[in-house]
Amino acid sequence: MNYQEIGNYTRVTEFILVGLSQQPAYQIALFWTLLFVYLVTLLGNSAIIVTVWGDSRLHTPMYFFLSNLSFLDLLFSTSTVPFIMTNAFWDFPTISYNNCFTQLAFRTFLALTECFLLAIMAYDRFVAISNPLQYSVVMSSRVCRGLALASWTMAFLVTTIPILTVPVSFCGRNAINHFSCEVQAIFKLLCSDTTLLESLMMVSATISMPVPLAFILASYLRILIAVLRIHPIRARLKAFSTCGSHLTTVTIYFGTLIYIYLKPQNKETQDQDKIFSIFYAAVTPMLNPLIYTLRNKDMKSALRKLTLRTKS
Repeated sequence: MNYQEIGNYTRVTEFILVGLSQQPAYQIALFWTLLFVYLVTLLGNSAIIVTVWGDSRLHTPMYFFLSNLSFLDLLFSTSTVPFIMTNAFWDFPTISYNNCFTQLAFRTFLALTECFLLAIMAYDRFVAISNPLQYSVVMSSRVCRGLALASWTMAFLVTTIPILTVPVSFCGRNAINHFSCEVQAIFKLLCSDTTLLESLMMVSATISMPVPLAFILASYLRILIAVLRIHPIRARLKAFSTCGSHLTTVTIYFGTLIYIYLKPQNKETQDQDKIFSIFYAAVTPMLNPLIYTLRNKDMKSALRKLTLRTKS
């Protein structure tokens, strides 16, 4: 049975993931590409976590939040990429109703947590540059743990409230034009009244995307003003370099989110969204450790020491 024929059923118990089922020639290439990206993601983010927690010199707020970011990237990539790889060789693979919404909720929770965490990391850089003498007091270990916990808690609430408070129903259509259970693709299949759900999703999206992004931009504007007041050019460049990695990550992450979720939707963009969702779910978590290690002397030095210690 293909996915058009299954649409005659009136009760949905599972969903069919279209993915690349209509372009089987690309399925093998997709599998090997994702396998390479996923292995690099595992190695890179795991190395950052082990290095940060194993080197006492890196027990600072910046690296504490960086290890949280790496942990998030590991979970986010693992929640999606192996699933897509497993289904790469199947024509129209299926996923149960419960598993689909579990995957959807878990991915949304992790994505929103990263939005809040990136905003906290921007605040950390602002305090470090604008008020270096009070930095250790303002960003104490207790404050850092509280901010990290707040980002996870806020993301959990923003994710679960729309899911638990608004029941949804499907009217037989169960073909998801995607590789996984993506919000926009599933939303197109709903036949129940979505007015309240759309309102809650709009509030959640505003809290989780524009608000953190506006906070990040405001923080970097104040960082720029503070840096321009630094007279030695070398010290000014050093201050800019400490923010470069985080700013690059913010640009890639929020840029991809904005492109996927805020542009007008039509049939042509649905196929493009599938490709960009791969970039968002697989490539972005791989880029973060590369960005932070290649631009950070302390991380490169700690990684070299960890490698030598492992060999010995």
